[in-house]
Parts: sequence; C-alpha cells; structure tokens
Amino acid sequence: MDHGNMHDMPPPSTPSMMNNGSMNGGGGHHKMMMMHMTFFWGKNTEVLFSGLPGTSSGMYALCLIFVFFLAVITEWLAHSSLLRGTTGDSANPASGLVQTAVYTLRTGLAYLVMLAVMSFNAGVFLAALAGHAIGFMLFGSRTFRNPSGDQKTNDPPASGCAC
Repeated sequence: MDHGNMHDMPPPSTPSMMNNGSMNGGGGHHKMMMMHMTFFWGKNTEVLFSGLPGTSSGMYALCLIFVFFLAVITEWLAHSSLLRGTTGDSANPASGLVQTAVYTLRTGLAYLVMLAVMSFNAGVFLAALAGHAIGFMLFGSRTFRNPSGDQKTNDPPASGCAC
C-alpha cells in the first residue's frame, strides 16, 4: 500500500477537514463548527441544538439550568413509583402501559443528558452531575423517604442511565 502522497493531506483537525467533511473547505459558505474532544471551560459552546446557547452568558446559564433539571427529572422518574409498580397492579395492562411510557420518557431524558455532556463543556458536565446527585438525594436516597413499612427495600438504587 503506497502512502507516499498522504504527506500533502492536512491533519483531520484542520478547518478544511471539518467543513462538511470535504478536503477543499466546502466552498467557504458553510459555518465551520469546532468540536471539542476534551473538556473545556467557556460559555461559547453548542449543547443539544445548533446555535444553542450561542455566545450569550444568559443563554449559557439557562442551558446549565435546563441540563440540571433534565438530570433531576431523570432521577425522579428512575425512582418513581409509577416505574416500579406494585405487585397487585402487575396484571393490569393499563399499568403496564404507564410503566412503559414512564420508562421510555426516563430513557429519552437520560439520553438527552448524555448528549448534553458530550458537548465536553465542563459547566454542562457539572450541571448534569449536580442534577443527578440532587435528584438521587431527593428521590432515591433513604434520607427523604417515608419511614412507613411499605417503603422498605434492600434493592440497590435504580440507575438513571439507560446504559
């Protein structure tokens, strides 16, 4: 295999390779997107949608709050009684459909949090981590549960991740 002509090709991280995957820069009429492959600090990032949060500090803060609450809601759904169900309701088809819908929603939200973290923005990562921690503390930890006898369980806590 002859690799003699590969020394003329730019490395994959140069802008000419990142623009629509073409070697010629894509004609220069497309916006170049720099994708970080390591964690970085800063408000200039894209999370979940193109152009969001942009370069505004306020929108970045709103993005962090959104990711935080996505993680909290994911934990709430992971520890919800709707997802676990009770033994008396297990034969009820409507109960099974509700459990399936809640599980599907939880899984979708968990994937959204994962995709947000894949922006490699350290602030987004910390917001997601804090959201999962607070959500678990409020909904999964025994600290805030009712001391009634029907809540006792020796099962490990349910994972908020769909992995």
